[in-house]
Amino acid sequence: MQPECLKEFEKSGERFQLDVSELENTGTKVAGIYCLFAPVEIVRAAGAIPVSLCGKKEKPIADAERTLPPNLCPLIKSSYGYAVTDSCPYFSASDFLIGETTCDGKKKMYEFLGQIKPLHLMHLPYSTTEPHALQFWHEELLRLGGFMEEFAGQKIDRDHLRFQIRIHNTMRKTINRISRFQAAERVPISGLDMMTVMETKSFFVYPEKYLALLLELTAELEAIAASGFSPFEPDAPRILLTGCPIGRGSEKVLSIIEECGGAVVCMENCTGVKGLDLLVDEEEKDPFLALARRYLQIPCSCMAPNSGRIALQDRLINDYRIDGVVDLTWQCCHTYNIESRVVGNSVEKAHGLPFLHVETDYSNSDVEQLRTRIEAFLEMTRWRPSARAAVFGAQV
Repeated sequence: MQPECLKEFEKSGERFQLDVSELENTGTKVAGIYCLFAPVEIVRAAGAIPVSLCGKKEKPIADAERTLPPNLCPLIKSSYGYAVTDSCPYFSASDFLIGETTCDGKKKMYEFLGQIKPLHLMHLPYSTTEPHALQFWHEELLRLGGFMEEFAGQKIDRDHLRFQIRIHNTMRKTINRISRFQAAERVPISGLDMMTVMETKSFFVYPEKYLALLLELTAELEAIAASGFSPFEPDAPRILLTGCPIGRGSEKVLSIIEECGGAVVCMENCTGVKGLDLLVDEEEKDPFLALARRYLQIPCSCMAPNSGRIALQDRLINDYRIDGVVDLTWQCCHTYNIESRVVGNSVEKAHGLPFLHVETDYSNSDVEQLRTRIEAFLEMTRWRPSARAAVFGAQV
């Protein structure tokens, strides 16, 4: 049993292209973005439409490797490959691009992208704990606002920016509420289907229509949950998937976990719940400062130290009654690869849970090897029925 409106989420990309084409003669600009650090509220306040660009499939990587080195993160190579082959419809629709210095690989890749389309690069502070980090990031968002006004052709009105803050706060709360359905003992939706929902966060033209669709999904999930249906067996190990972002085309680890009998009840990564509980202060007099505070809190591995990720992980393990944690790192993603040791120590020592670190790429060459490792890991995570009943029995 799947929510009926899930079909609308699956068609989000097609609907975005159709809606954008209808605005083609209105002068509305499209901003292609790559990362959660891009403040979509500023983009929309300037009258433009943000869209998340392709970078999650293997097919364009060979074209990217004509310029980029093979020993580079597949996400970077896929993103660049889509750009140079012009095979991503969202890249084609974008009038300009917004990049960010989350890692050295992306930073250098943006130099090449800037030769294809106008690109604004946001410079992130290296740490959220530095005394001047917030001031620096605030100034970067003001600089982004100036870029948006120039290239989108519309001055940013502070009241309209506050309106965008309110509506995006509402959307984050609603998506977070949807993700919480997976915290139930009988999970009403698979991790793969939830990934489909989560991926649509940056694929809509009209926020109000998207919010209405989210509310429709909420109602359907409430009905499914009330019926007691779940796509998983009652004893399925409850898995937290953390690490690098995934999506259609790069979901093989998530798929294998659920094919092997596990239930991915939460994804901590950028595709999942990361940032959903971070809201912008709607009462702050300077909306740019409020946005700076919110976006600077995103617990990305590019920050050193990144204590926010461990704090978020701790909450998710408790809230979603996690049995085991799988940490996915794309090959050559050095920040996530190094941070995996910290994540694993916390999972095993602070929570006493099994931990599996998977380093892979977008290809299917290691699928059977991964399946063997994941099957063995899931056997380690299966709780005794009495232990599982004790956890959920406290809620009854």
